[in-house]
Amino acid sequence: MTRYGHIGWRVAAVVVAFAGTAALAVILTRAPESPQAAPSPNASCPASGLRAWLGLGQAGTPSTGAPGMGVPEAGGIYYTLEFTNVSRQACSLDGYPEVSAYAASQTAASQTAASQLGGQSPVGQLGSAAIRDPSVRPQRVRLEPGETAHSLLRVTETDSSEPATCLPVTAAELRVTLPHQGRSAFVPVHLPVCAKKGHVSLSVEAIQARSGISGYTMP
Repeated sequence: MTRYGHIGWRVAAVVVAFAGTAALAVILTRAPESPQAAPSPNASCPASGLRAWLGLGQAGTPSTGAPGMGVPEAGGIYYTLEFTNVSRQACSLDGYPEVSAYAASQTAASQTAASQLGGQSPVGQLGSAAIRDPSVRPQRVRLEPGETAHSLLRVTETDSSEPATCLPVTAAELRVTLPHQGRSAFVPVHLPVCAKKGHVSLSVEAIQARSGISGYTMP
């Protein structure tokens, strides 16, 4: 073999070795495909995976009150706003729901209020949105599928307010917006509130674990 033959053989060996090393590097550095991660149970519950409903209403006690019936206390009536996870994934709620009372346009109560408001029927929001009641410390509440959390809602009795500054009407629904959500839920109700602009009839506590009605599940 000539001198140039030896040089050619060595060059070929180097090329083959380099190609093998490069192929090995490609194989070793290729990241394995990971399965799609499941949603975190600490993720906020989406509006599409929750059902909001009214728990307690006009008579009874916290232990015996029927669904949709409130618990009267000094100066107001207490209800529970219930939030049930109807999705297939665990998720979390925290903070205060935003709550406002709304009225239907053609009810007798709204027509009475309309005459007091210069002929304008209170179709939209009645009074001011609920204020926050700091009695309960906000904390993150985890909801497994089918589980329910609640928030305590207080409605000030309209009898305790001057009619001229209150304009009492009956709210047909509550607009409820949970933290970190842009979409609201409308909960059917039959609640006496004040329609006067700027008047506060509602207060709401932070969301708490478990249903507000002992032993009762979502209707």
